[in-house]
Amino acid sequence: MIRKIITTGDGSKTIQIQDWNEQYHSVHGAVNEAYHVFIDKGFAYMTGKSLSILEIGFGTGLNALITLIEAEKSKRQIDYTGVEAYPITIEEMLQLDYIETLNATSYKEVFAKMHKSAWGNKIMLTPHFSFNKQQKYFLEISDINLYDLIYFDAFGARVQPELWTEIIFDKMYKALANNGALVTYAAKGSVRRAMEAVGFVVERLPGPPGKREMLRAIKGLGSMNFHINP
Repeated sequence: MIRKIITTGDGSKTIQIQDWNEQYHSVHGAVNEAYHVFIDKGFAYMTGKSLSILEIGFGTGLNALITLIEAEKSKRQIDYTGVEAYPITIEEMLQLDYIETLNATSYKEVFAKMHKSAWGNKIMLTPHFSFNKQQKYFLEISDINLYDLIYFDAFGARVQPELWTEIIFDKMYKALANNGALVTYAAKGSVRRAMEAVGFVVERLPGPPGKREMLRAIKGLGSMNFHINP
């Protein structure tokens, strides 16, 4: 597939898959979307001094980078796992120029190490941030009660509907610890119903620029505890 670097509405860049007319981040603002959906409605929503985070769609590494920056600011201990089936190249990472966009020069080497680190090898990127990236399909995830928070940042249901099904969300439910949360930019009714069908309690929240709503799903709070057999 042909991939192209484009500039989004807030001046930050993302990758566009031209065959699909689909982007890794919102065309209305890659950085704004990342902060709104994953930091404000996920990272900041969760309490406690430590968090175990799973990112579904590591992609450009933007969500991981801003989470690392926020972890350093707040002194929270973060154990971060990013899952990606089709990694971007180092050249693409450099062209995206997130370090300059975020005015985060002090994290330049850390971000490069994040992308260059071996797949499946857990490393300490900073005293507050451990990191493990895994190259595999989302269907291969089999973790149980392991994460406090999931960043669900897969490509949209328009181009990859199979990633927004009950089968996938059942895996997410099982991977979360009780009272854990999943946040995503998506707000389609079919996505919400798939989440609820496997036991999540789902709330609609104001969306990032360009989107009216987004979803946050919680494991627990009287949820159904129903699961699909693998």
